[in-house]
Amino acid sequence: MNWIRVTTTDNIPLREGRAIRIGDDEIAVFNLGGRFVACDNACPHRRGPLADGIVTGDSVVCPLHAYKICLDTGEVTKPDVCIRVDTYPVRVENGVILIALPQAREQAA
Repeated sequence: MNWIRVTTTDNIPLREGRAIRIGDDEIAVFNLGGRFVACDNACPHRRGPLADGIVTGDSVVCPLHAYKICLDTGEVTKPDVCIRVDTYPVRVENGVILIALPQAREQAA
């Protein structure tokens, strides 16, 4: 797994998300109050842009149809369905956000 530098922490305001393109993938990065998390940017329901959703606690609500997704696990918690989005490890070094992608996605980046 390789860590990819994506942006600085000051580019993602508190309780908001930003879409980041890495190769062919679009990943949403969220600021949960100094803790940063990342997941696929597309809602599993109708591919709504999660980075544009409303952040509440450790979840985001899709702006299209109000699916609620846990940002730590990627699981949809509302409605009660068994689907999820991929999540990615995140770390911050000297104010820079880094995301780790699986091997298959690294090769496309």
